[in-house]
Amino acid sequence: MSTTTPQRTAKPTAPPVTSIRVYNTLSRTKEPLATVKPGQVGIYLCGPTVYDKAHMGHMVGPVIFDTIKRYLTYSGYKVTWVVNITDVDDKLIRKSGERGISMAALAEEMTQDYLSNLAGMGVDQIDRMPKATECMGDIIKFVEALIARGFAYESAGDVYFDVAKDSGYGKLTNRTLDALQGEGGDTAARKRSPHDFALWKRTKPGEPSWDSPWGAGRPGWHIECSAMSKSILGETFDIHGGGLDLIFPHHENEIAQSECCHGKPMAKYWMHNGLLKRSAEAGKIGGRSERDAAPTQPNGVMAEAGGYDPNAADDKESRSKGAGGLAELLAQQGGERIRFFLLRTHYRSTVLFSDEAIAEAATGLDSFYRLFKRIERITGRSFYDLPTADRTSGCLEKANHPTLKQVQEARERFLAAMDDDFNTGGAIGELFELARAINKLIDDEKLEDGQASDPARHATLLQAACTLRELSATLGLFLQPVVRAAGADDKHVAGVMQLILELRAAARAKKDFATADKIRAALGTAGVALTDRAGETEWDASAAPAGGPLAELMKLVVELRAAARAAKDFATADQIRAGLTTAGITLADRAGETEWTI
Repeated sequence: MSTTTPQRTAKPTAPPVTSIRVYNTLSRTKEPLATVKPGQVGIYLCGPTVYDKAHMGHMVGPVIFDTIKRYLTYSGYKVTWVVNITDVDDKLIRKSGERGISMAALAEEMTQDYLSNLAGMGVDQIDRMPKATECMGDIIKFVEALIARGFAYESAGDVYFDVAKDSGYGKLTNRTLDALQGEGGDTAARKRSPHDFALWKRTKPGEPSWDSPWGAGRPGWHIECSAMSKSILGETFDIHGGGLDLIFPHHENEIAQSECCHGKPMAKYWMHNGLLKRSAEAGKIGGRSERDAAPTQPNGVMAEAGGYDPNAADDKESRSKGAGGLAELLAQQGGERIRFFLLRTHYRSTVLFSDEAIAEAATGLDSFYRLFKRIERITGRSFYDLPTADRTSGCLEKANHPTLKQVQEARERFLAAMDDDFNTGGAIGELFELARAINKLIDDEKLEDGQASDPARHATLLQAACTLRELSATLGLFLQPVVRAAGADDKHVAGVMQLILELRAAARAKKDFATADKIRAALGTAGVALTDRAGETEWDASAAPAGGPLAELMKLVVELRAAARAAKDFATADQIRAGLTTAGITLADRAGETEWTI
């Protein structure tokens, strides 16, 4: 009945904590997390309608709730997370007709694209992914129950929910019935009220359909989620999530049909993430001003006291506004960079997406990657192989070292931020504080001097590093080394090649043919071919390995700089550093080696 995704779901190892608070859209307040079943959490997140390739907007909710599940598990809860797939819909029918393929074939193709992008973003905590077309029996039974209870009626093969029969309709949006718009359209004549919404739609010629007591047809959009969440999580479950744009009509209608059917609350907590929109602005990474700011909502969508305005415009990033496929962006930027970018903003805030913002996220991540290299260089242990711990035990044994006291304090602030409505922006700020403390420890105790190989001197560093790994893992960050995609460094390769060609031309002008030959040989090893023409030299990197030639090129440049410095040719050494800076690459001289970073 459901699609599952590959998982690395951790099991809780300690009793659940009781300090977590959740902002509930229904009550418009933060409430203590008190679950339906002690120690267990059921989460339902509205998934995609799979009629086209996934775009960035589709990843916001999954990344947020993947992180929420990780943190709840870390905090001692057993979590079941469900994300549905809508694989029958007007958009699917229309798109399949345009492409000349079946609706099922289109849905399968786009579902695989969605799953591939989830994997690229590190979203692997989903437990169940039910498809609407696989749940028709549950959907039909649900509609039958609503008719039997007097909350729905059949009209010429369609079935509608009678909104006037639900005295609580509008409570999620905090609007009266008169203030809400109905669905309208060509079905208005078959409805008792324009506010009534479809539970079952009669089939049209050429459309896919299923048999039902009301004739051949297919389900309405809203009933799918009510039926699927009930069948997996029960009549009342803990958390229902989705984007702010789903509050009305989708979630309002889910509440109406589920609570009228069962006579009890559908979900205890309604959590809504902010929407993605394009902006030329980029936020500050890891700064107090960002992580302490109160969350804001998309323009005209959610007022602080007045609730949701269904008639207001928003600036969300959607396909209709030009959002394209995600796979290319993942190939260019890498999933961890995009995940980090999304999590540095509180989940209820608008996410401002821009090239500059992604670049700043990359800068922030690189500071962690450099620290991980320092840790491995000193201790001989990869950061990614360090052990993690659950929330109760932690990684710290005795915080009697000044640095470990700082680490303990940062850990406590991290937990406080995440307990306060999963404030990932504040939590990431504390990861930066941890990184600063660890870097300072390395510098103050001169752990990179080469003489500091005593394992006892590494104990404090390893405890601090393990804490950083423990906490970052709850955000789904730094779980494994990042492998750069082929072509991701093309612009850096071009800048480095320009510098190398200048160095080769200077060597040939000085008749230093040994250096010129060394350059050509090293380029050959990197898969870069040179062709000298009148007055210029062309290069071709098409034979470079899958990871690209940058690593080999930088090895050559570092060797050329070392040779220049040894010969006291400081002009050439300075030329190399300046050329690399222009190419977007920095050098750091360490004891016995030179490290480069983008």
